[in-house]
Amino acid sequence: MHRSANLSKIKDNQEKIWDIAIIGGGSSGFGVALDALSRGLSVVLLEKSDFAKGTSSRSTKLLHGGVRYLAQGDVLLVLEALKERGRLLENAPHLTYNQPFIIPIYTWFDRLQYSVGLKLYDLMAGKWRLGKSKFISKTETVRRMPQIKQEGLKGGVVYHDGQFDDARMIIALAQTCDELGGCVLNYSKVESLTKDTNGKVDGLNFIDQLDGSHLQIKARMVVNATGVFADKILKMDNPDARKSIQPSQGIHLVFDQSFLGGKDALMIPKTSDGRVLFAVPWHGKLVVGTTDTLKDKPQLEPEALEKEIDFVLETAQAYLTKKPTKADILSVFAGLRPLAAPKEDGAKTKEISRTHKVILSDSKLVTLTGGKWTTFRKMGEDTVEYFPRVSGKNMSESKSATQKLHGFTIKPDEGHMAIYGSDAFQIRFMLKEHPEWREKLNPKYPYTIAEVIWIIRNEMAVKLEDVLSRRFRILLLDARAAMEMAPKVAEIMAQDLGMDQNWIEDELKEFKKTANKYIIKP
Repeated sequence: MHRSANLSKIKDNQEKIWDIAIIGGGSSGFGVALDALSRGLSVVLLEKSDFAKGTSSRSTKLLHGGVRYLAQGDVLLVLEALKERGRLLENAPHLTYNQPFIIPIYTWFDRLQYSVGLKLYDLMAGKWRLGKSKFISKTETVRRMPQIKQEGLKGGVVYHDGQFDDARMIIALAQTCDELGGCVLNYSKVESLTKDTNGKVDGLNFIDQLDGSHLQIKARMVVNATGVFADKILKMDNPDARKSIQPSQGIHLVFDQSFLGGKDALMIPKTSDGRVLFAVPWHGKLVVGTTDTLKDKPQLEPEALEKEIDFVLETAQAYLTKKPTKADILSVFAGLRPLAAPKEDGAKTKEISRTHKVILSDSKLVTLTGGKWTTFRKMGEDTVEYFPRVSGKNMSESKSATQKLHGFTIKPDEGHMAIYGSDAFQIRFMLKEHPEWREKLNPKYPYTIAEVIWIIRNEMAVKLEDVLSRRFRILLLDARAAMEMAPKVAEIMAQDLGMDQNWIEDELKEFKKTANKYIIKP
């Protein structure tokens, strides 16, 4: 997957009419791209920054049906998500895992309530079930989660859900779309939509943010899959368009895994404000979250609020014997959910449905809103179903449900190289050919020079943050370690990309500014 080659596909074919042009390089955009390509349609996808820069790299790292949505009675969403969860675990085993969860039980009523609810969850999963839910004793609960609060503990209810690496999933999707003949491009900002003489959207204008060139794309259908930024594109189409998105912020704190112990994830079904809290092992750390805070405006780099940090900390402290403090936070990251704006004021974010909506404007602009990571492929399929209606052309049946993702391998690596899937073999070959590339970027972490070179040459990373936040996940796992690694990574990138010392200094300055938002000053 090479950015220059994909940019040339557009520059050298300005007369080409693409079947579908997609704005947005997160899970929604790639869901649409994957499904359209599986039907043999021609696809171009543009992302204004890096792939998964926004919400899609800042999730709780769960592929789940949504136990909480089941409690809210959103049965159809849960059924759909459980099916999609199963498909993703089959199609990308190098990026997805079966994660056991434990709900600690402190009253016998809770045992009954959660045991019954999770049996229903098991039944709904059907053939896609990942494991049987069951009640375990207090002794077994403490053995599996050594740091859980024992006072009043009656036992635990175990259930299974999916876990994944969100940004790496997007990279695998981008590579898959590239291999299927799609043209995907990061750092390409859409400036305006174009319309034919009948006022129907027939393309877009964009700027390549790296070389400054202005380009045009003609397409039979244009899809707005920009998540929390959907209203910006809707206003390009119609300046009077009403607000369709209500951004809601969720934050996560990252700690050393020893604060929970064991390999199981903790699920607190009811916090002080009636939400759910997760503590999930991920890449050797513990990710704890999340919150639900309404935001007025969407931001590309949202920041955690003091009250959100305090809430997550206090809730975690109430359930853990080894109590985490602000000084123990390795990283904090915030993401914005693109919830559908409620029709009435005052609706609570936790009550706004996570189901997705496809909106067709009078000018035939197709907008995908809402949804959740787990159902991204189905969201894409439902969006592409609009193609005949918009273009007047027929298309084949969708094959995206069985599409194996780039790197697919039945036996992924055991260690940190698992995320590369089958590409790990080629990285190991690079290490063999160039022993000097074995050097670690940070003594505490396993990442090597060879991986940076692989990422630059094959994964369309062009900025320092692309590597440290979304190809490696070190910015989210340990922000201070990411800052320590930055100068070395910037040097390797500059050498491989043919950049000068000024580029290195600019990148380091920009990265430091971003990374500081992930660090909590005790």
